Amino acid sequence: MERGKPRKEESLKNNGEVKLPLKTKMFYGVGDIGNAIINSAIQFYLLKFYTDTALILPVLAGNALLIGKIWDAINDPLFGWLTDKTDSKLGRRRVFMLWGAIPLGISIMLLWFIPKGLSTTTTFIWIALTFILFDTFWTLTNVPYYALTSELTDDYDERSSLTTTRMVMAVPAYLIGVALTPLLAGLFSDERKGWAYVGIIYGLICAAVLLISAAGIRERKKVMQTKAKTNVWQSVKIALSNKPFQRLCIAYFVINLSFAMVKTLMAYYLEYQLLMKSEISLVMGLMLICVTLSLPFWKKLSERLDKGKTYALGTGIGAIAISLSFFLTPDQGKLVYILSALAGIGFGSQWIFPWAMVADVADYDRVESGEFRSGMYYGIWGLATKISEALAIAGIGWMLTGFGYVPNVAQSSRSLLGIRLFFGPIPGIIIIITLPLLIWYPIDRKKHAEIREKLAAMESQLGENL
Repeated sequence: MERGKPRKEESLKNNGEVKLPLKTKMFYGVGDIGNAIINSAIQFYLLKFYTDTALILPVLAGNALLIGKIWDAINDPLFGWLTDKTDSKLGRRRVFMLWGAIPLGISIMLLWFIPKGLSTTTTFIWIALTFILFDTFWTLTNVPYYALTSELTDDYDERSSLTTTRMVMAVPAYLIGVALTPLLAGLFSDERKGWAYVGIIYGLICAAVLLISAAGIRERKKVMQTKAKTNVWQSVKIALSNKPFQRLCIAYFVINLSFAMVKTLMAYYLEYQLLMKSEISLVMGLMLICVTLSLPFWKKLSERLDKGKTYALGTGIGAIAISLSFFLTPDQGKLVYILSALAGIGFGSQWIFPWAMVADVADYDRVESGEFRSGMYYGIWGLATKISEALAIAGIGWMLTGFGYVPNVAQSSRSLLGIRLFFGPIPGIIIIITLPLLIWYPIDRKKHAEIREKLAAMESQLGENL
């Protein structure tokens, strides 16, 4: 192949950047199917499984999950740094996906299995340990997987396209997790047995699709041949001092925390406030269908408005929609379908742009350091994602206990007030407060083009010195 000439399956965009082949995008996207299914099951049903099936107090279940996040404070940046330093014929990222897929599947199986006859204390310990085990293998496989967003392509818009392709596969899988999980668990008269089968099925799916993805994609040689030179603590310090990354992380952390509160409380809100228990899957499904359908729209709009502004617009729409849910009464329950659709359309932007924007931040860092440190950035990003979601689950557990929630019975007016507040206006207002961080985000298309020019000059200089 001639030097500088794209491979046969690649094509050039108008700006001269290499466009990723659809095959690469498809194989990359497949890897997130299992993650989406298990994440939706965890976010929507794990706390309810613990409180209503295992019959552990919400505050204890929330605290058990939060304990796992102490280990997260170490493993996310550590594993990100480790993949940056890895030198393997299988690639810096793919090797972890290949070897970690099966252990991840086993840990998922254990997450949804609680032995009968355990005391409250032993159940608490079991939940904490199985969640730590799952989180360890999830981090080991998914930090390198997400870091590939930055390294499969350097193009500003192609990264959005790559992420959109991934999400077009992931969101329907997420929807399947929302709709299928309670149906699978409900197939058995023994609820514990039903949830155990949920874990077995989802564990097998997650391991299989991760292996397929890793087998179908290839890392670029210029990325594989570079290794980070700084130690883990220096890498963490450099990443956290990156101004655009700081701004993006704060905005994403707050928005993801708020959205996780909504997802965690949706089943409670529909069952106890609107008395629509039989329609939980329908409402959740509608929201996620609207997320899926909105993805191409948000991707196209970002080509005009840039990623930050488009991200802000979408999440603003979603925030308004969920805030209005506070005012719905049981006789107005059908209106929740309209709000769910609007929220899905708005929050579609949350599924694309944060992940693509981290890749641009890694380029910004590479201009300063000359190193590919995508693993570290996505490691810290994974930490922000998981801590925000764990805080949401734990916070909802504390809230439910504080407002007097009692499982499987009609709720008091005080308990319903807590559910309505933390499902609607509180996360909605918090999201709106963060939007200026995205509207005036510093790495827009013009800034990224300048970064790419500097990187091209650096690579050219390096080539001349070899």
